[in-house]
Amino acid sequence: FVLKCLILYFYYLLKVMTMNETIVALSTPPGIAGLAVVRLSGPDAIRIADSCFEGRAPLSEVASHTIHFGKFTHGGHVIDTVTMSVFIAPHSYTGENVVEISCHGGSFVYTSVIDALCACGAVLAKPGEFTRRAFVNGKLGLLEVEAVADIIHCASVPGAETSARQLSGGLSARLSDIRKKLIEVSSLLELELDFADEDLEFADKSSLIKLLDSSETMARQLADAHRSSEILRAGYYVGIAGFPNSGKSTLFNALLGRERAIVNERPGTTRDYIEESLIIEGMTIHITDTAGIRETEDSIEIEGIRFVDSIVSMANLVLVVNDASISPHHSNDLFLKLKEKYSGKNIILVQNKTDISGHFEPRYSICVSAKSGAGIDELKHFISAQAKEETKIESDLLVNQRHAYLLSSASEALKCAKEALSAGAENYLVSIDIRKAAEIFGEITGENWSEEVLNSIFSGFCIGK
Repeated sequence: FVLKCLILYFYYLLKVMTMNETIVALSTPPGIAGLAVVRLSGPDAIRIADSCFEGRAPLSEVASHTIHFGKFTHGGHVIDTVTMSVFIAPHSYTGENVVEISCHGGSFVYTSVIDALCACGAVLAKPGEFTRRAFVNGKLGLLEVEAVADIIHCASVPGAETSARQLSGGLSARLSDIRKKLIEVSSLLELELDFADEDLEFADKSSLIKLLDSSETMARQLADAHRSSEILRAGYYVGIAGFPNSGKSTLFNALLGRERAIVNERPGTTRDYIEESLIIEGMTIHITDTAGIRETEDSIEIEGIRFVDSIVSMANLVLVVNDASISPHHSNDLFLKLKEKYSGKNIILVQNKTDISGHFEPRYSICVSAKSGAGIDELKHFISAQAKEETKIESDLLVNQRHAYLLSSASEALKCAKEALSAGAENYLVSIDIRKAAEIFGEITGENWSEEVLNSIFSGFCIGK
């Protein structure tokens, strides 16, 4: 026990020492640009920035949330003309003193600025360390922290809008409120045990059932939104499959609006899969062209055909391209085989080469001419409509894998509590499940957190955020 206490004590000291460091990093993407922003955060941020700044007044004398123009110097040399944005604790993103330095966007310039600040006492920030400090200092909840990452990496307009709502903290407050109510009713149920002989009731059972029911429904609905959230976060995946020479690569190029895949009359031109992305009506669509499915002895082509299964299994939508100039039914067996093998998968038959064939049944498939461009806009609209249909969620949360697991667990705990309550179980049995659900909600919002969870979340952040 003593050893455990010593380990925790030294760990706490290490964390305090780390938080007392002033960190610095580039907050804009590396490379050549018009401007670059270097962020400095920590107790000595203003002093360190001042040691390199020549302006009308020292930064230590200026008001918070002000911007100052001057020269950035080090070792007697002028590195650049800059603006310094000053944010005094606790009124900053991290809750610490923060200075954001806007300089010209050449890599030599911002690297020299960072080197000079490190020479004056700053240390390089770790990935996500600015946002981590914002969380530790109570400026952001854990859901808002995850919204920061989502809003940066989001692959759709609806996803970015959902992340922005999540960043506002409304859902965190709602989950926190439910957690407090669950803890309160759990305490009342446990209190009744102390007065069992007097037959007193402190928790209103009808109100409790309503609370459990509404909380369980909300948790289940949010958990069910995981698949939709992944599409909003990462994009909608479309796989193109079919027989050789059906026009898959031509369709792939037509959707992209440029020549990306090699097109040739010789069968087996596409040996590997090719993936590209485009934005259609505010959604990022990832399109993958695959090798033509046929019997072949070419070992390289065989490997390409094997990839088709993996692409189809991962895709949200599969377009089976048929050469309508041969027959509108030429690919029916392949289409039905894929539908049977991947039951529940959204697989659509696309009749291609309709410019040279007048025999097809449009009510059973989509009709295009990838070569002439006829029907391509309609196909794009169809893909976008399918993506939007699969992302119809009324939520202020982009549910990730962590959320989905915890929400499912909370839903199950609340369901057990309702069943125990309805069955007339002892209060302490009902209370166990309610407290479990409350603890899980706390893990989602960050009111209960572990270092392991934080490390996992911040490992996906970029340096400078």
